[in-house]
Amino acid sequence: MSVDILQEKIRKLKNPSMVELAPVPAEIPPHILAEEGSEAAACARFCRELLTELKSLVPAVRFDFGAFGLLGPEGLAVLEEILPFARQQGYYVLLNAPETYSPGAAEYLASRIFGEDSRYPCDGLVIPAYSGSDVIKPFLPWVRDSKKDIFAVVRTANKSAPELQDLLAGSRLVHIAAADHVNRYGGDSVGKSGYSRVGVLAAASSAESLRNLRGKYPRLFILAEGYDYPNANAKNCARAFDKFGHGAVACAGSSISAAWRLAESDGSDYLAQATAAAERMKKNLTRYTAVL
Repeated sequence: MSVDILQEKIRKLKNPSMVELAPVPAEIPPHILAEEGSEAAACARFCRELLTELKSLVPAVRFDFGAFGLLGPEGLAVLEEILPFARQQGYYVLLNAPETYSPGAAEYLASRIFGEDSRYPCDGLVIPAYSGSDVIKPFLPWVRDSKKDIFAVVRTANKSAPELQDLLAGSRLVHIAAADHVNRYGGDSVGKSGYSRVGVLAAASSAESLRNLRGKYPRLFILAEGYDYPNANAKNCARAFDKFGHGAVACAGSSISAAWRLAESDGSDYLAQATAAAERMKKNLTRYTAVL
């Protein structure tokens, strides 16, 4: 798959949203933990049931390698099982890559994740941008030759992100300088949708940042991160889209996957709560962004 397929799935469902599954035991309903007997088995069931429930509503899903890894070897085995299951259900599948700080590690990671015999098959990876070009370049042959996508993190949604990412670097903010750098690598991977398979992850909490990114980089696909952060909202996210409602997707995590907790439920209705939360997100996003 590629970002073209992601865009088509968004258009088909008229829903520019993505759900992140990075389950921690506290967000898994108690009855599932009790019935399955182990955190990893409960995580597998939780993910499978959510993916099955949301497949006709949400076009894309994102998994966090670290969250599964923290469950130990059994957690990584669950990730091996869940990634192909998500693709079988029709989702565009994105994976948060393990952190890489050297070109050798990046090259190894790219081959292990994007290679034919990958244990973690996915359509795209979220990678760091701030380690520089030699940690980005190893992914580019896979972007070019295998139609894989990368989303480089330029602006995160956490409250303290501006302390570093919004500092001035000459006449630019640091995260805009990072996006300038990432933008250099996407010119030869623009697909039919008009967007490059080299995209960026930016904060759903900063309307001004998204507006600047969209205006300055018309070919960069934007993953608007942190929709469920307190200072993020659908109106902010609308700044990431072009005039046709294309070129971006907004990602939410526990506000959907653990909506049962926000509703102060006992978890027995967690699928209904997740569906209702996903429908609210779609309604809010499309209030400000018409997907044509």
